[in-house]
Amino acid sequence: MKEYKMRRGEYLEERIPDMKATIEEYFGEVTGTEEYEGNELYVIGNPDNPVFDQIIAGTASYGSKKDKLAVHFEERDAEDVIAEGNADAAADAVDAKNEFLLEATGRDAKARRESLKRSVEDDPDHDVDA
Repeated sequence: MKEYKMRRGEYLEERIPDMKATIEEYFGEVTGTEEYEGNELYVIGNPDNPVFDQIIAGTASYGSKKDKLAVHFEERDAEDVIAEGNADAAADAVDAKNEFLLEATGRDAKARRESLKRSVEDDPDHDVDA
């Protein structure tokens, strides 16, 4: 499960007021929920795009801290997808993920990578000399 921060001064509930509807718009019908660190996340058990086996997404709340977007994309093996003749679906899957994450966080792929790098560098358990 990956968690994404919003841009400074922005809040997830302002960017995506209806999380379930937004998730369904990008990925398909919500088929259930799953608990993650005390939060109920939406499960898309049969995503519209054949690249995905399952998607879990929703809001991760941590009391006094800002909410984060929690997402897990379970993807099928690329060779299987291509063998089924769904090569175009791979590009569509990448686009859907990036557009959803941009809408939710206000950060493009480059900004999300940089933020992820900074969080790893700030982690006291991360040994840079290793």
